[in-house]
Amino acid sequence: MSAADERERRMKQARTLSFEVAGGSVSALLVRPSEASALLVLGHGAGAGMRHVFMEEMAGLLAGRGVATLRYQFPYMEAGRRYPNPQRILTATVRQAVEAAHQAAPDLPLFAGGKSMGGRMTSLAAADAPLAGVRGIVFLGFPLHGIGKPPGIERSEHLHQVDLPLLFVQGTRDRLANLDFLRPVVERLGSRATLHVVDGGDHSFKVLKRSGRTHEEVMAEVADAVAGWISSSQ
Repeated sequence: MSAADERERRMKQARTLSFEVAGGSVSALLVRPSEASALLVLGHGAGAGMRHVFMEEMAGLLAGRGVATLRYQFPYMEAGRRYPNPQRILTATVRQAVEAAHQAAPDLPLFAGGKSMGGRMTSLAAADAPLAGVRGIVFLGFPLHGIGKPPGIERSEHLHQVDLPLLFVQGTRDRLANLDFLRPVVERLGSRATLHVVDGGDHSFKVLKRSGRTHEEVMAEVADAVAGWISSSQ
């Protein structure tokens, strides 16, 4: 069976869940391989939901490395709206997703994070109050600054209030995180922060053809970095 076929098989085994948030409920997908050693709560980016190809592919790759995932929708995405909810609603959703993950797999060590906005909302929630049971946070493209805006570090200031191991996976062509600004941020966070740089990757870790690497190779690198860090952080 090819790697793609194996990922598709795992996706078909995803368990659909839901949990309550302010004003209603949102859906979630649990992918738990039989050999799971940890569970990563994975929030989506601002412009695409939990079923986006990136989220699907990452969940499948992590499952193949023994990491279960719980992907979930933020309320605006669940309702089919275009613009994200206010930050207080997004961070409250992160907290409820963590609780739902604990209930779904109480035997697994818990980690949290997500793609771009999903990761940042996770750390903002953790800065406000500890996320029960979470052992570390994964950022798949931390959005340090907005597209077209001057690079800055204001979005990272809350990270100093997060007393957890942090993994930043960032591409060298990421327009939302100039590495000249992000590297010093990670260094100031000290030994609890790890930066994994994806050479040639953009905000979604896509690389140019002239890089000589395939999309599959790059995504495997990202999944290896996440799974390896989770293993070392338990």
